[in-house]
Amino acid sequence: MYKKKFFEDQDNGDAGFLPIIPINENEMDQDKDLVIPDNIGLLPLRNTVLFPGVVIPITVGRDKSIEAVNDAYKGDKLIGVLAQKDLSVEDPTAEDLCPIGTVAKIVKLIKMPDGGTTVIIQGKKRFQLGKITQEIPYFRADIQLLEEGDVKSSEHFDALLSSVKESAAQIIQLTPNMPQEASVILKNIENPNFLINFVSSNLNNELGEKQAMLEENDVVKRAEMLVALLQKELQFVELKNKVTNKARIEIDKQQREYFLQQQLKSIKDELEGGDANGKEVKQLKKRAEEKKWPQAAQDMFNADIEKLERMNPATPDYSVIYNHIDLLLNLPWNEVTEDNYDLDHAQKVLDKDHFGMKKIKERILEYLAVLKLKGDLKSPILCFVGPPGIGKTSLGKSIAKAIGRKYTRVSLGGVHDESEIRGHRKTYIGAMPGRILQNLAKVKSSNPVMILDEIDKLGSDYKGDPSSAMLEVLDPEQNNNFYDNYLELDYDLSKVLFIATANSLKEIQPALRDRLEIIDLSGYAIEEKVQIAKQFLVPKEKEAHGLKKVPLRLSDKVLEKIIQSYTRESGVRELDRQLASVMRKMAKEYAIHGEIAPTIKAEDVATILGPEIYSNDLYKVAHMPGVAVGLAWTYVGGDILFIETLLSDGKGELKLTGNLGDVMKESAITALTYLKAHAKEIGIDPTLFEKKTIHIHVPEGATPKDGPSAGITMLSALASAFSGKRIRPYLAMTGEITLRGQVLPVGGIKEKILAAKRAGLKEIILCVQNEKDINEIEPEYIKGLKFHFVKEMKEVLKIAVNL
Repeated sequence: MYKKKFFEDQDNGDAGFLPIIPINENEMDQDKDLVIPDNIGLLPLRNTVLFPGVVIPITVGRDKSIEAVNDAYKGDKLIGVLAQKDLSVEDPTAEDLCPIGTVAKIVKLIKMPDGGTTVIIQGKKRFQLGKITQEIPYFRADIQLLEEGDVKSSEHFDALLSSVKESAAQIIQLTPNMPQEASVILKNIENPNFLINFVSSNLNNELGEKQAMLEENDVVKRAEMLVALLQKELQFVELKNKVTNKARIEIDKQQREYFLQQQLKSIKDELEGGDANGKEVKQLKKRAEEKKWPQAAQDMFNADIEKLERMNPATPDYSVIYNHIDLLLNLPWNEVTEDNYDLDHAQKVLDKDHFGMKKIKERILEYLAVLKLKGDLKSPILCFVGPPGIGKTSLGKSIAKAIGRKYTRVSLGGVHDESEIRGHRKTYIGAMPGRILQNLAKVKSSNPVMILDEIDKLGSDYKGDPSSAMLEVLDPEQNNNFYDNYLELDYDLSKVLFIATANSLKEIQPALRDRLEIIDLSGYAIEEKVQIAKQFLVPKEKEAHGLKKVPLRLSDKVLEKIIQSYTRESGVRELDRQLASVMRKMAKEYAIHGEIAPTIKAEDVATILGPEIYSNDLYKVAHMPGVAVGLAWTYVGGDILFIETLLSDGKGELKLTGNLGDVMKESAITALTYLKAHAKEIGIDPTLFEKKTIHIHVPEGATPKDGPSAGITMLSALASAFSGKRIRPYLAMTGEITLRGQVLPVGGIKEKILAAKRAGLKEIILCVQNEKDINEIEPEYIKGLKFHFVKEMKEVLKIAVNL
């Protein structure tokens, strides 16, 4: 009885519908005698416009709609069908209904197993919506029927109908899966009104366009509107077919290539040894399928794989290409670990791994906070500078643990070849990628914490300057396109958190130093070392020597004895070795006798570790005129420095010995000139300068010494020698001098102060501008020390020599 739709399915608000047509299209003429009441129940539909003469099945789901359909079916089977203005409205009001609709006859009502209702309705006549007379339980309204009117045949109207049939036929022909009889049925429709209504109902266009056609009373204008919509649809179908055909041609090409590849594989299988590398290539391709890398890396992989497939594994180039592909696959392209920017967690990790360092930890937490807020790493690269053994590298490891990143370390000490950073060109025998990419390939992450250890130990020779290569690595504006000679591709290093370590800034290239955010790590005080030993080193060494469960403790006095008499360092490495020696002796004792004393006493230390290596009483032998104690900074921390001055008969000659550098020699000359100029004022006989030969010596002549810090020390030693008065006992000093008699500030104050305390000194002279450095030292570490802050050299002489 019914024929299925011609164009694509459309979605109905209650269900998807399928436009169908009666075999007898003349039913529209018979509807002229149909009696339609002036008041009728309404059925709102979403995304559907019903045209007169067209039959569609719909699934009714809304309660109001089900009740309206049931009542109509029990009565005259007539119902008013209206489209909703807004498809998203679930429970429409009168304002949501279009003003023009179609009176429909319910042909059949079917109850579905799931409780829904399916009805087949046929459009009869258009109507104008009048007054809503009922809203509960469903809409009823007064309606006014709209007459279609007869259309006189004309060349224009006949041309429009011919265009409708022709365009619709073309769309049917270009649309896949279209019923074969569609074109035949379309040609056999003779009723103009039904032809327009039928094609309009089946056309795949906007709801508003269909509603506009339904509301148009003039059949000729309606035909013109339909022709325009058909042309638009035809253009869309043609374009769609063009895109589909192009895709099909591409697929056919790929299938052809696949077929040829399979044939080539079969030929290789037949040849002896022709597919010896097939398994390796297959494995490499399988690994590549899982990679999310840039297109440039994919292209290079494809090119290398093609070369590898054509090569015999015995050829030398095979291993070169294979290793290059292996690096491509091992590099963590866009593979990152999730960051943990919980500052409380970071604080706990840092406190657990490192004692003290409050300001350093605070700086690290500030750095992590910036990373958390910014979400990127375009900020200065951290560089920890300090003496050996104070925990620079382990601080970087703690940062990695704190933020949940992987950790890797690149040792730069002694590296003097630029290729170690940027990689060798793969044409050379034994070529390798640079150390940066090697470590990334090992750690399998694009955003690890990478420690650039001993960056100040980078060298340079005829093979290039690795410091210059590091400029690109550590520049946040450039390292997102770091070029490795071996990889031959740009690699993004911007996600890597670089942390450099160094013992001294002097050896770092200025341009490289400019890219680093310097964080100074000073040496530990004795009190800090005691706490580090108690909390970290002793438990670690006990466990390492099998004494974890043995009751053995070292008192603070014992630890201080070991620190002062058996170590001379800013860090704790030597202390760790001495504690390991203690534990070995205790382990031996426990293994032989089955028990040991639970506490090691201070007097037992010499028995276990041997005679004391260092003494704190050196200053006692220096209580004579002309000898002053200075403070020096070395790469292992601070130290005390003796300046010895001796006068002998001569002609005013100045001799300097002790392997002194130019700056120290100039300081001695400056101090002597100042004394000569102010001899009478100070109380020194001016004639002595012409009658005596002045000899200044700094012991430990094998060790080079330089720097301006010994200026006031040399001045005090000279004044002591010329005046015959001894320097105040337990006094040390450090500061630079000028010919105008001023005292200038110097660096390394914390290390120098801690060295003075280790040596047993009690008073220290410093420039007044160094007072801020003293304020940064924990008060308990300088307890017992008295500081004299001076501005002029006269004040120094007053305190040191009482002149």
